[in-house]
Amino acid sequence: MIGRRQQVALAVTAVLAAAAACQNHARQDDGRPGPGGAAARGFSLVASGDVLPHTSVIDRAAYDAGGSGYDFRPMLADVEPVVSHADLALCHMETVYGVAGHFSGYPAFRTPPQIAQGLTATGYDSCSTASNHALDDGAAGIRRTLGAMDEAGLKHAGTARSRAEARSVTILKAGPARVAHLSYTFGTGGIPLPAGEPWAVNGIDEQRIVADARTARRAGADVVVVSVHWGTDWQDAPNEQQLTLARRLTAAGTNGRPDIDLILGTHAHVPQAYEKVNGTWVIYGMGDQIAGEMYNNRGARDPRGNESTLGRFTFAPPARPGGRWQVTKAEFIPQLYDLDAGRVVDLDRAIADGARLEGVRDRIRDVVLSRGAAEDGLVMGE
Repeated sequence: MIGRRQQVALAVTAVLAAAAACQNHARQDDGRPGPGGAAARGFSLVASGDVLPHTSVIDRAAYDAGGSGYDFRPMLADVEPVVSHADLALCHMETVYGVAGHFSGYPAFRTPPQIAQGLTATGYDSCSTASNHALDDGAAGIRRTLGAMDEAGLKHAGTARSRAEARSVTILKAGPARVAHLSYTFGTGGIPLPAGEPWAVNGIDEQRIVADARTARRAGADVVVVSVHWGTDWQDAPNEQQLTLARRLTAAGTNGRPDIDLILGTHAHVPQAYEKVNGTWVIYGMGDQIAGEMYNNRGARDPRGNESTLGRFTFAPPARPGGRWQVTKAEFIPQLYDLDAGRVVDLDRAIADGARLEGVRDRIRDVVLSRGAAEDGLVMGE
C-alpha cells in the first residue's frame, strides 16, 4: 500500500483463562522493544464501528468492480487517509463471508470475501469478529471468513476455527508497542454454538475478559484493547449492562496497573458516548460505518443507522518499565455512510468542502460528549 507505514502483525498463542497458570508461548519479532515498552516514541490507534453490508452495499461493491467481482475500496476511500496514517487501525467485521453466488444481506448476512481486501487496502490491521451475526452461516461461515481475512493479511479476534485458535491472543505491532486485541459479544442472535465447538464465538463474561487480558499481558502485550458487541439497538445512551461492565472491566488491575487500556463498543447501530471510566477510555458505541438503509425498532427509516464515529487515541510509553502506556490525546471523527453514493464520508472534510452536513455532525458530537468526555480532554479530530 503506497504511503502505508510498515506493520508487523503477530499471532501470539497463549493459554487463556482455563489454563492461565500454565506456561505461555509467543511468537515475537526480533526487532521489538524490550520489556516494559521502553522505546522513546508512542503510537496512534484508530478504531471504527460495525461493517454491516446489506444487499444494497453488496450491489454497490459489484458496480464499483465494473461487473467483475466486488470492490469495497471506493466506498472507504474518504477515510483511508485517517486510517492508513495510524500506527494501528481496528475495525468491527459484524458479518460472515459467503460463497460466490450465495451472498445476502439481512437477516442472514453472507458478505463477499473481497471486503477483507478492501479493509486492508484502506489501512485496517485487525477486525473484531464476535457479534450477533457471527453464526449466520454456522461454523462454515466462521471458517470461510477467517480464511479470507488471513489471505488478505487482516488479523482478527473474537471467533475461531479451532480450540487452539480460540485460546490464542491476537497481538499486533503498533510503532514500538505490542497491542493485544480481544473481542466478545452479548449473543449470537439466538443461534446456538456449533455442536462440539463451544469456543467458536467469544461471549461476554466479565471474569473471562479480565483473565484473557491478564494472559495477553503475560504474553507480552504493552496495551490491551477490548472490543465488545453490546448495548441496546437504536438507543443513544449506554444501557445498564454497558455501564456496569465498563466500570468493572476498567477497575480490574494487576500490581497497580489496569488490565485493560481501551474498550471499543459496537452493535447499537447508532453512535453512543465516549467516557473515561476509572482512568480508561470507553467508547460505548461507534455506530455503523457501513450499512444499507436502516429501520429502527418502530419500523421507521432511521438515518442514525448510517452515522458513526472513528476513535483516534495517541499513546505515550510509560515513564518506567512495566508502567502503563498513557493516552495523551483522545479524538473522535464523525462519519456518515452516504446511501446514494455508496460511500463512507468523513463529515469534517465534507463540510470543509461545502457540503451541508453540519446538523448530522453536531448531532453525533452531542451524543459522543453526552457523558462529560470533553472535560477529560476528548476533542473532535480532523
